[in-house]
Amino acid sequence: MNISLILDMAASAGDRVAVTADGRSLTATELLSRARSAAERFRGYPYVLYLGTNHLAYPVALFGAALAGIAFVPLNYRLGEVQLDGLLSRHPGALVLRQADLDALLEPASTPEPEPVAAPQDPDEVAVLIYTSGTTSEPKAAVLRHRHLLAYVLNSLEFGSAAETDAALVAAPPYHIAGLTNLLSNLYTGRRVVYLAAFDAATWLDTVRRERVTHAMVVPTMLARIVTEVDGHGDAGTPTLHSLSYGGARTPRPVLERALRVFPTTSFVNAYGLTETASTIAVLGPEDHRGALASNDPAVRERLSSAGQPLPGIEIQIRTEHGDPAAPGETGLVFVRGEQISGEYGGCSSLDAEGWFATRDLGRLDADGYLFIEGRADDTIIRGGENIAPAEIEDVLLDHPGLTEAAVLGVPDPEWGQQLVAVVVGDGDPDEIKRWVRQRLRSAKTPDTIVFRGELPKTETGKLLRRVLLAELASSTRA
Repeated sequence: MNISLILDMAASAGDRVAVTADGRSLTATELLSRARSAAERFRGYPYVLYLGTNHLAYPVALFGAALAGIAFVPLNYRLGEVQLDGLLSRHPGALVLRQADLDALLEPASTPEPEPVAAPQDPDEVAVLIYTSGTTSEPKAAVLRHRHLLAYVLNSLEFGSAAETDAALVAAPPYHIAGLTNLLSNLYTGRRVVYLAAFDAATWLDTVRRERVTHAMVVPTMLARIVTEVDGHGDAGTPTLHSLSYGGARTPRPVLERALRVFPTTSFVNAYGLTETASTIAVLGPEDHRGALASNDPAVRERLSSAGQPLPGIEIQIRTEHGDPAAPGETGLVFVRGEQISGEYGGCSSLDAEGWFATRDLGRLDADGYLFIEGRADDTIIRGGENIAPAEIEDVLLDHPGLTEAAVLGVPDPEWGQQLVAVVVGDGDPDEIKRWVRQRLRSAKTPDTIVFRGELPKTETGKLLRRVLLAELASSTRA
């Protein structure tokens, strides 16, 4: 099986608009025709590299590569020249599609369309290579085979289940796993995909209203900016927006609570997943959000901070530092298993003998199977022999009325091994902020130093670049 099956099914279900971008649209039949033409152009190349924004040509190029049996590689067009040249050098002989090339893929064939060649059907063939965001180290190419992507779509969604008026706004960039799986899942359900080439909050809101968007997915940085844009105007004025999913990084609790107020009639979904897991593996659904808000039970209310429960076909296990299964409520490393899990980089699988993938996230499962993510294992700070998860301290800092962003880092210390540095955005007295944390946690988890900044370095999808902050702190210490 090949992911082009999804486009074939969409085209056979009725010729309605499948994708819209910049005022132009393609029906599913037109998209299939353009993809077949693109496949003829792509044959003979080892890779197709996509170096552009969200555009009607993106699905044409993706499915064209699938039909031609070639790996599709979306790259971050925002990278600097040196970084980009480094990634391009990893794919010698590839066809590179830059922004200036994209419109040509949309032109209808000038000659009669050739008899379509059947797409390769080996589900183990590589469909897509996606470079991880590299928040703690250099990016790696995660390998997603056709079977991984199809397992995600076929196991979690119902074909043609969307209403004819449904439209999904995709603002995640094309080099992010959410950009890929949003296209596949919405085509499969029959929902029109509306692309936003570049995100800003006002344009996002205008697009939701103009295109009568019913479903959208945002990362936490986007959600925070949207809420700020709406603040002072009552609700968001988006009556068609039925569902808003968020994920890709930790969403600060204050941001989520404000969002729930400005979108009072919208159902919220928290989606947790990784590039290596072919997108979402756990979901906190609308009923969970409403139940948590309405409950007086602290354990139920806490679920608003969780990633929800696993999708069908996904197993989640928490393991202690000794590799044993953790008890409910006990923090450990998150392992996942299922058909959609790849866990592969450059031809080397990182699955264990039983098919489990180590996400390198720290987390816990409550007694009812709700997953709580507590940060990356790589981010753990060891102070005086005690393991400290930055996320716990960051949540307390974000509850402070003067702070809007926070990152807690460990820097070398001759006495304690590491000391805690909190880099924050906002206003406040450093000593008062320390007292705020100490009153809610304890001395060992109180930052030794508070550093104020105008903003924190993040990827375009909202993930904190801790390695950049650590390098800056080390540089300032040497100076």
